[in-house]
Amino acid sequence: MDVELLDIRQHMGKFPPFDSLSDDLLDLIATHVEISYFKAGSDIMLFGQPVTDLCYIRSGAVEVYRRKGELYNRLGEGDIFGHFSLLRSHRVSFPAKAIEDTLIYFIPDEVFQTLCAEDDHFADFVELERPRLETAVEQQKKDNDMMITRIRKLLSRYPVMVETTTSVQQAARQVTEAQVSAALVLEEADDDPRRSFIDSEERTWQIRGILTDSDFRTRVVAQGLSPETPVGEVISQRLITIQSDETVYEAMLTMLRNNIHHLPVLYRRRPVGIVHLSDIIRYETQSGLYLVSNIFSQSSAEGLARLASDVRAAFVRMVDEGANSHMVGSALSTIGRGLTRRLLELAEEELGPPPVPYCFMVNGSMARNEQNIVTDQDNALVLSDDFVPEQHDSYFLALAKYVSDGLAACGYTYCKGDVMATNRQWRQPLRIWKMYFNDWMDNPTPERLLHSSIFFDLDSVDGEEIYIEQLQDLIAEKAPQRPLFLAAMARNALNRTPPLGFFRTFVMEKDGKHNNSINLKRRGTAPMVDVIRVHAMAAGSRAQNSFQRLDDIAETQLLMPGAVDKLRYALEFMCMSRIRHQAIDLQEGRMPDNNIEPENVADTERHTLKDAFQVLSNAQKFLKFRYPMPANRRAT
Repeated sequence: MDVELLDIRQHMGKFPPFDSLSDDLLDLIATHVEISYFKAGSDIMLFGQPVTDLCYIRSGAVEVYRRKGELYNRLGEGDIFGHFSLLRSHRVSFPAKAIEDTLIYFIPDEVFQTLCAEDDHFADFVELERPRLETAVEQQKKDNDMMITRIRKLLSRYPVMVETTTSVQQAARQVTEAQVSAALVLEEADDDPRRSFIDSEERTWQIRGILTDSDFRTRVVAQGLSPETPVGEVISQRLITIQSDETVYEAMLTMLRNNIHHLPVLYRRRPVGIVHLSDIIRYETQSGLYLVSNIFSQSSAEGLARLASDVRAAFVRMVDEGANSHMVGSALSTIGRGLTRRLLELAEEELGPPPVPYCFMVNGSMARNEQNIVTDQDNALVLSDDFVPEQHDSYFLALAKYVSDGLAACGYTYCKGDVMATNRQWRQPLRIWKMYFNDWMDNPTPERLLHSSIFFDLDSVDGEEIYIEQLQDLIAEKAPQRPLFLAAMARNALNRTPPLGFFRTFVMEKDGKHNNSINLKRRGTAPMVDVIRVHAMAAGSRAQNSFQRLDDIAETQLLMPGAVDKLRYALEFMCMSRIRHQAIDLQEGRMPDNNIEPENVADTERHTLKDAFQVLSNAQKFLKFRYPMPANRRAT
């Protein structure tokens, strides 16, 4: 093969969908390509004209238009166009024009049809109209077994089940005979079909709780109860379950997040098994997430701080093993919650029991289960309405300081904006928090909008979870009814824009320390989270995780068909680019950060990242259209 043909195949082989083709198919393309040059401003395809070739951009930039002249897409090096027409009418449906001096490779229709017939990946790319961004994300998901393995795969037997009236002695016998470590406790069901199931004898039941080996020791023997005590009197009312089609990974996170060792598995409402934490660890010993169990064995804040290197190692292992952003974010959030919960326990051991009930609230990425290895603290205290500052605040200030200092020692830096429970403003009784939230939505000033963007991602770590649930309900019920607030939040979400130039170039940071780089959080993932949050509030979603919010948004008519999928793929790709960059930093002995240098990124990833930024840019432009400012009103 001569030098020119070799150059053609090597260039095309770097970009999807050609990067997955065999050498023989690349050779076929290179030997049949025709090359044409187009000056800036010249037409490449006119509407309605015959189409006989697939167009590949070797260099330059191209704009593709709808038939009425609106801009449809802007393309650059490595992109293709014309394939929709080849698959349909063989006439131009989307006219194209060069916006820079541009070199095009024309691939004949016969070669294009051969590629579709002989390479499934190529056919999927062009026939399903799946852009580069979606293809990259889906391929990553396929490579990840942990994400697709269902928890039902780990079940080997049906659970032992006893009624609430069964004696603890009889229940112990059944558990022993079955050689298991737990039994589910049932009672006859009420009239609520959401909680009941029908057994093989057509009897209707509901699960009241679970009785474990630990319960026999701590709730029966240690308390000196009679062997005839009904199990219904000793079980915990707090029951955590999971559906059988959830993944092994989700089951593990559920157990670690809730500090439990037994997890009942349901098919809809019918119990089909019980998974023990050791079952999951045996299945996926390389995940590293079981280090959470080490957190609760530490007896001091210093001991917790020594686990920081284990957390970083687990993060790198997950990235190397192909975990996606949801898995990494959930795992690191679970670890962060575990550290916070253990620090609260240690603080109470030192300070004594709290004078009034409280809930330790987390905000931001930990609340969304999207935490990264580079993160700071965002937390607050929601106190009982019985809270009296003069009597009780010294205790809660000391509690907050113990936790905040402990988290800082574990690598969670202090919040630069002082959004921490050590700040008196964020250490308030529930009634004050409700007043805050109502005021922020009723009177959306710039400061209140900033508070909304922080505190409207919220979850509980420990304490009275119902306090946080009431605040989440308040947002979900009130935000959709506040068009001024939604319009103001939509405009607030435009403050951070993606780093795209007018044509196809990146706009770099120019701050000296990170000169000629892109901050993937500030210019990518954070503004995307802002966009999704606005739509989620409008939809009345109670979800905190961005991907789960997208699921709720998809159930509404807020966005056009296909828009939610584009947001999902764009967020996933930006998150994974950021995560991979941080893992490389750790592996090479550098402090991880959020900045990447595009020239150090592979061509394919760089182009796909541009696609993701373009999705974000389009989504931001749509916000002002979707949430217009009410007439004669504006946020002050």
